[in-house]
Amino acid sequence: MRKFLVVLDDSHECLNAIRFAAMRAARTGGAVQVLAVIQAADIQHGMGVAEVMRAEAYERIHAHFEVFAKWMRDRPGIDPELIVREGESGNELLAQIGADPEIGVVVLAASTESAGPGPLISRLMREMATLPCSVTIVPGGMSRERLEQITA
Repeated sequence: MRKFLVVLDDSHECLNAIRFAAMRAARTGGAVQVLAVIQAADIQHGMGVAEVMRAEAYERIHAHFEVFAKWMRDRPGIDPELIVREGESGNELLAQIGADPEIGVVVLAASTESAGPGPLISRLMREMATLPCSVTIVPGGMSRERLEQITA
């Protein structure tokens, strides 16, 4: 089964990537894999403190994921899979792509900021020639209605 891989983060654009991935997966008989990355710098403290910070990060990720997962289950009828990794986002995204041969499409949303599309898109563009899957970039400011039109 072809999987659509989407990155879960705190950006506003993330919602568009998740919507697009879920709607395309539902319409093509695919699945959605959601990757969340805990930045290593966020948990580098003393051993006991690091474990507490790691547990809190996992808890936040699961709560954030469940909001989107409920929508995916209720609306397009997709039961997403959550993958949590620790490290640098770009490295972990590439590692997940390499680890799961069923990933057929990586879906990212471009930043709405004028500084550029965002660090993950920039990183994947540098690696594009060696990726084993395609990449779909969804405009971060695209309306829900337009997303529904183009995923039909």
